Amino acid sequence: MKPRQVAPSKALLLSLLAAPHLAFAFYLPGVAPTTYQEGDLVPLYVNTIRPVAGPDGSLHSVVSYDYYYPLFQFCQPEGGPKSVSESLGSILFGDRIKTSPFELKMRKNETCKKLCEVTYPKGAAVFVNQQIASGISLNWLVDGLPAGQKIVDELTGTEFYNPGFLLGQESPTDGQIQFNNHYDIIIEYHQVAGSTNQYRVVGVIVQPESKKYTGPVDSNTCLTGYEPVVLNEAGDTKVQFTYSVYWIPSSTVWATRWDKYLHVFDPKIHWFSLVNSSIIVVFLVLTVTSVLVRALKKDIARYNRLDQFSLDDLSGTSALEDGVQEDSGWKLVHGDVFRTPSRPLLLSVLLGNGAQLFGMAGLTIVFALLGFLSPSNRGSLGTIMILLYTVLGSVGGYTSARMYKSMGGEQWKTCIVLTPLLVPGIVFATFFLLDLFLWAKQSSGAVPFTTMLVIILIWFVISVPLSFIGSWMGFRAPTIEAPVRTNQIPRQIPPVTGYLKPIPSMLLVGLLPFGAIFVELYFIMSSIWFSKIYYMFGFLFLCYVLMIMTCAAVTVLMVYFLLCAENYNWQWRSFLAAGTTAFYIFLNALLYWVSKLSLSSFAGSVLYIGYSLLISFLVFILTGMCVFLIRMKPYLTNLNRNNWLLCQLAVCPQDLLVYQNRLDVAQSGTIQETAKEQWGGRIFFA
Repeated sequence: MKPRQVAPSKALLLSLLAAPHLAFAFYLPGVAPTTYQEGDLVPLYVNTIRPVAGPDGSLHSVVSYDYYYPLFQFCQPEGGPKSVSESLGSILFGDRIKTSPFELKMRKNETCKKLCEVTYPKGAAVFVNQQIASGISLNWLVDGLPAGQKIVDELTGTEFYNPGFLLGQESPTDGQIQFNNHYDIIIEYHQVAGSTNQYRVVGVIVQPESKKYTGPVDSNTCLTGYEPVVLNEAGDTKVQFTYSVYWIPSSTVWATRWDKYLHVFDPKIHWFSLVNSSIIVVFLVLTVTSVLVRALKKDIARYNRLDQFSLDDLSGTSALEDGVQEDSGWKLVHGDVFRTPSRPLLLSVLLGNGAQLFGMAGLTIVFALLGFLSPSNRGSLGTIMILLYTVLGSVGGYTSARMYKSMGGEQWKTCIVLTPLLVPGIVFATFFLLDLFLWAKQSSGAVPFTTMLVIILIWFVISVPLSFIGSWMGFRAPTIEAPVRTNQIPRQIPPVTGYLKPIPSMLLVGLLPFGAIFVELYFIMSSIWFSKIYYMFGFLFLCYVLMIMTCAAVTVLMVYFLLCAENYNWQWRSFLAAGTTAFYIFLNALLYWVSKLSLSSFAGSVLYIGYSLLISFLVFILTGMCVFLIRMKPYLTNLNRNNWLLCQLAVCPQDLLVYQNRLDVAQSGTIQETAKEQWGGRIFFA
């Protein structure tokens, strides 16, 4: 069979219009190129067999298998397959790379090479046919490049390479399950500039076929037509495996060889989502600013005019008295707004872990945006996430201890211990339980026991000590003093109605941040469950920033209305309201499950729901922490006159001091001196 001509893909030109896509220009640190001479052996490694979309476009399984799983009965190299060293992230993401019996020699075309002959009993035939019907693909690696199939985007007419190729297919005429036993391996190579006998691999395509050989196999046998191989589920079936190798010169240079695999489906939808989210954020920020400024500007101006009044004015003789007398709403809770919330220990632990997750997510996206996490370096994304979370343990410990100390907590030893153990322990326990289902299914996606031990070792040897150090520094740091005195007797909170109730307010606040990321979330879900390469980190970074900004804007607005209703319990409400974004992410996962997946096994459903819950739990902690610390930032930066607007956006209670001391001023001296004493010499001007 003659190979089809393979032209370099130009799909990436569409995405180059996006400024954030710096990763296309270079590979840092990347993988050093391997140069071959004519006749040199080019290794072909086999990887995990992964489920893909079936003929109906739905995913029917989430369980992957080792390439040499006994029921597949693929040909093995002499001496048995050997494992290829992998990174920690590659193992966690399910890669199991091993050697293969295929022999590829640079620029040496070979046709119809025999591998081995295998007999499939009825049990193996039933299993293989089930996998083909549900949709499953083989994954090979040649010089680090995934072997794939050429696909044409129906919308743009662009050709690109999709990693992996089908184990078999269903006949469109009679519906029989055909098993592919012959592979045409088409390898594109590029000659190194300035050399005559040095070449590099820049593309790999595999065209699988089903051929039921009826006689001896020679170099010309594969060029003739044969009936397809159909595995007999009632008896034994003999199958002869063969392959052909074709080398094609290409103008693609080694540095841009991954461009063929990085295809953008309808890039306009990314821009539409980004513009739409930006408009939402701008609208929210303007709304928050206008509401708070209009509500607070008059009060600030009125309080700053108090130094013009004499003591006699406060006794009722001034004509301006009506402007400063009866107050209501948020101005009445100044003595309770910094009251210690319920369960301060748990809140502090969640805030510390949220700071750790926030730093890990932000730095990971930045590294990927700058090109440090090239797809050629398999597993680099997972590895850097684990390393960053481990190193940032000190940040989590410091944040937790500092917040717990500011809340007047006394169980400081418990806080130090729970910060590095509670949330990571929940995540690890959930991950371990889900891994048991993979072990029971004999899936290659199950994390090996030795890798589990490595993770535990990293956790307790590096992350936990760093968290202890951060907690020690946090407890030694000065206490964050509240700018107002807290009343000894809590003020009674009037009942609230409508959207200010806990559940309605949380659902309203979490919806808008989710709207800023739901389009990009669809592509991330497709990448995770359909084994596609995700590389749109420029859009992901912008969506991440927009989500945080949206969370901050809507939560500040909610807390302002909450204080206007004389409800001063804002700490947990702001954390939970922003964290409700995770609830919508989980609902989106359920909708994706119904619309895109068709999981037939109980284990597959448990795995999908479990991993979705785990991701939503981490997003809940991350978003809740971001908004809480944004609201506390003015007090962490000692509130100076230049950031008064930021102070107002956080509902700064310093302006409430005048109301609290209004009656005391008449007995202690001039209003201006008392105000300066209480405010630390800082006066706000409208």
